[in-house]
Formats: sequence, C-alpha cells, structure tokens
Amino acid sequence: MSTSVLYYKPKSKNDAAVIDKLTNLADRHPTYGFWKMYDMIRLDELPWNHKRVHRIYVDMGLNIRRKKKRRLPIPVKEPLTWPIDANIMWSIDFMQDSLVCSTKFRTFNVIDDFNREALNITIDTSLSAKRITRELDKIIDWRGKPERIRMDNGPEFTSHIFVEWAKKRGIKLLYIQPGKPTQNSFIERFNRSFRQEILGAFLFDALSQARALTEEWINIYNRQRPHDSLNGLTPERFLLKYGKLPGFTRLQQDMIINRNFVKLA
Repeated sequence: MSTSVLYYKPKSKNDAAVIDKLTNLADRHPTYGFWKMYDMIRLDELPWNHKRVHRIYVDMGLNIRRKKKRRLPIPVKEPLTWPIDANIMWSIDFMQDSLVCSTKFRTFNVIDDFNREALNITIDTSLSAKRITRELDKIIDWRGKPERIRMDNGPEFTSHIFVEWAKKRGIKLLYIQPGKPTQNSFIERFNRSFRQEILGAFLFDALSQARALTEEWINIYNRQRPHDSLNGLTPERFLLKYGKLPGFTRLQQDMIINRNFVKLA
C-alpha cells in the first residue's frame, strides 16, 4: 500500500492539565524555579516527564531571570598607614540620619588622614556620584588635590562617573576590603564623633538646621578640639606645626587652613 494512502497521524497534545498545574504552582510560589515546581509535580505522582513540563513552562513565560551579582575587582589589602604630609591621603564615607518628619538624609564626609582635618561634610537627601565629584572639586579648588583617596565599595564610589573623575584628576582610588571597616579607621573614628556630638545629640526639623550645626561643629573640631592622636593638638595647629602644602607659601598655607572658617567668624 502506498505511503500516500496510509501514514501515521500524530495524536494532538492536550496540555491543559499541565498548564493548570503550573499556573497554580506559580501563583502560590512565585519565587520557585522550574526544578522546584517539577519536584512538586513528581510528589503528586503526575505522569508528565520533565521535557514536556519544561516546554510548557517556557511557553508560559515562567522563567525566573536570575540577577547576577556584579563582580568587583578584589581590592589589594594595604596596611593603614599615617601619611607624612597633608594631601597625601584623604578618606571619604557616607552616613545616614533622618529629620523629625522621618525624611532620611545622608552626609558625605571628607577628612585628611594626616591631621584628621574635616575638609567638608555635605548634607542632602540624595548624594549621587556626580554630586560627590562636584563637592570634591570644590575642596580641591582651595585645598589642592590628594594623591590618594580611601573609601569602601559603595555604589557611588565604584560607579563609572566617580572612577573616570579620579582618572582625569590623577588621583588613585584605594578600596577597602568588603566587611573590613577597620581598614578605613581614620574616618570611622571621625564618623563616631560626628554621630555622638551632632547626629545623635539633636533632633532636626529641616536640613538647614543640620547643615548649620554641622558647620559650627566642623569649626570647633578643626580649631578648638584637641586630639589625642595628634599629641593634644587641634588639626589646625598640627598642620601649622608639622605639615606643609607643596607649591604654596606660608601665608597661602595659613589662608588654606582657615578657608573653612572665614564664613563662620
């Protein structure tokens, strides 16, 4: 008999039962992947093999897209050293607090590791990578640029914008190892003082109030408060006694040191 007369006719596939089962599982367990759902189907002793279930699973668009963790370059562990002069190493970090109305705000803290001087504290509800580069540019305009900046692996510090900014400025970025805040101890100690004496000591009704108190505190911190780590000297006096800023005369150095405090006098 000719094959054009007699040939195999495939059976039509009815996947309604499989679709109903997968829909029910997806509604109850939206985070389950294919194999977890298939194992539950096998526990119910249903006669469908994994190839059929997977085909229907994909057709229904139930695939879970896994978020891949962005791999950061492994930072080189460097010992925490005390720089021999100003503008060799700066440390930067973020802190967070909230107003009385529960509005959260962040602070961007910058210090010079040599004399523990508070170079700036920026306060706002949002501090992006572009914003922190602008704030650092403002400091560099009157202070000069640092050779290195030490920081953690926050998204603002690892962003393309911040990395490219540092390359153009010729500044080396040093990232501490994740979960090792002791590798950035200078600014961690600074953050503790700022938390105890300002953020944890006052209730803020507005950002302007937090900024005003912070500016006043920076003035006291740099000019009036002695530091045990600086042999009982203030950051200002320590810089005048032991530091030097290359390329500047002594008068210009004094003007740079007092730059933050003229507007507060």
